Amino acid sequence: MNRLFLTLANGIARVTGAALGPYQSAVIRIGFAGTWLLFLLREFPHRQELYGPSGPWGWNLAKQLTADNRAFTALLWSDGRLWFEVCYLLAILAAVALALGWRTRTSSVLFMMGVLSLQNRSVFIGDGGDNVLHLMSIYLVFTRCGQVWSLDARRAARAEAARARGERVTADLVGPALWAVLGLALLIATVTGRFVSGWQIPVLLWTVWAGHALRWAVERWAVRRDPRLLLDVIANILHNGALAVIMAEACLIYATAGWYKVQGSRWQDGTAVYYPLHLDYFSPWPGLADLMSSSGTIMMIVAYGTVMVQVAFPFTLFNRRVKNVLLVVMMAEHAVIAVVLGLPFFSLAMIAADAVFLPTSFLRRLGDLAARAQGRITGNTGCEVPVARSTEKSTADHVGFTA
Repeated sequence: MNRLFLTLANGIARVTGAALGPYQSAVIRIGFAGTWLLFLLREFPHRQELYGPSGPWGWNLAKQLTADNRAFTALLWSDGRLWFEVCYLLAILAAVALALGWRTRTSSVLFMMGVLSLQNRSVFIGDGGDNVLHLMSIYLVFTRCGQVWSLDARRAARAEAARARGERVTADLVGPALWAVLGLALLIATVTGRFVSGWQIPVLLWTVWAGHALRWAVERWAVRRDPRLLLDVIANILHNGALAVIMAEACLIYATAGWYKVQGSRWQDGTAVYYPLHLDYFSPWPGLADLMSSSGTIMMIVAYGTVMVQVAFPFTLFNRRVKNVLLVVMMAEHAVIAVVLGLPFFSLAMIAADAVFLPTSFLRRLGDLAARAQGRITGNTGCEVPVARSTEKSTADHVGFTA
């Protein structure tokens, strides 16, 4: 019994004492933000037809649909072309800021609003990757995804180094200014009744905004460490919970996809992969598709292998080595799908979701290689990427509005 209580106490201390998985949360932040950014840039010439006033799914139709499903989209606040262009540009800027890790607490919220606004504007555009991105953009708001590989972490590391040298650290002015501007915009949207889709999004936005203010006030004026520790515990619980939800979501996607495939007759006889390879929409390289589908044995192996990997993956989490092998297989499979079936953004979204299971040691080595490559390019051999250990408190959260 004592051992059980000790194990439980250690688990609670670990969950509340640190934001776990800093490298994993950073790589999924970069992965999802980068995927959305590439999609927006690729579709920039067609943005008006996809999500704007020139699209077949008109403003009135979208208004009627959101009135029924209560989905949030800022694009329906106005039917003007200028408002659409502003929203599209802000979505691009938010994706860039989140990928770089600039003010990640704020940029993650803006990123979520950009994803929801565009996708809910035209719900019949997109594929499974858009659904994954839709969900993950919400989960990222609750994570402390700027602990490593971010501009926030680099700024915090420099501030801490300056304090260690006894130098005076310049007060952060960008964070409070950004908080004030966004607070004013949120107040105007609330007072003018723009949030007609439901109460969830405005409550979340106001909670995040108030949390920023509380954090800044505590860091600036609190004399004792107790308020800081309490806020850290709450942030760690939210982060670790959101990371667990992201992992569970990835497992659920693969498990449901695998079990649904098991019930399909085309998957049972091993011919399911053959048919999409001969659809014009999924055949950007007809010659490559013909080469792959020329062998019935290869088609059967691919079909059966896909089902087995997807069904088995959630159970392999209990064995680290098997899990890592299946991760490589699934990422390679998504890379093949991106090329052969012409679904690059679906594949990138799924690879980003898979990255949450990557080993920390591998991600650290990857970060070291990137730092050395950057050092060779810039000529600074001492270039380092600021990091935060999973057992330590992130320094990026000690500067108020930096993360």
